[in-house]
Amino acid sequence: MSAVSETMVREYFELHDFLVRQERKYIVRGRETDDGIDFFVWNPSPLQGQGTIPFLLGTENLKCVKQAIVVVRGWHTETFTPGTLENSPEIFRFLNPKVFDQAARTFGISGPLTKILIVPSLPQTEDLRDQSIKLLKDKGVDAVIVFRTLLADLILHTEINRNYDKSDLLQIIRVLKNYGFIKDLQMELFKPVRQKMK
Repeated sequence: MSAVSETMVREYFELHDFLVRQERKYIVRGRETDDGIDFFVWNPSPLQGQGTIPFLLGTENLKCVKQAIVVVRGWHTETFTPGTLENSPEIFRFLNPKVFDQAARTFGISGPLTKILIVPSLPQTEDLRDQSIKLLKDKGVDAVIVFRTLLADLILHTEINRNYDKSDLLQIIRVLKNYGFIKDLQMELFKPVRQKMK
């Protein structure tokens, strides 16, 4: 996982008042780097009585999560199709009982956990998307958040008139919004039509 993907995920959960703990900030030599759990997140004040958490987790449902392990697969040029999922067993290494038990000891976890996988995207067609979701559920994943969801939320909540000195990511988004390179999603609904050059 790249530091950029990790930073985006951390900022997203912290934006929504989760406490985020990372297992380690170093890479163990001679060991797979994508087999562990990236974050443990804890919500100090979750919404109670909201029923089950949807598999495709959106920002509107995030407050229902009490505590979770989060694994980031920031392969930003990939769509997690059924073929990709079947041919990439490393996606699911974090579900190995040994890895899960080690993470539980490291984080001092007690109580039920939601297993959240952060992915770049799922297939656009309904049939392929349903197949991917079934494969992910069958492997033991409880919820998926796509990067588009968390990036859109970070952009929406970053204000031009605030200084984000303690976050390079939010400061970059702020500067890009300030100079018109990024616009809030709802503003693009009435995007002006460009005039052709004569």
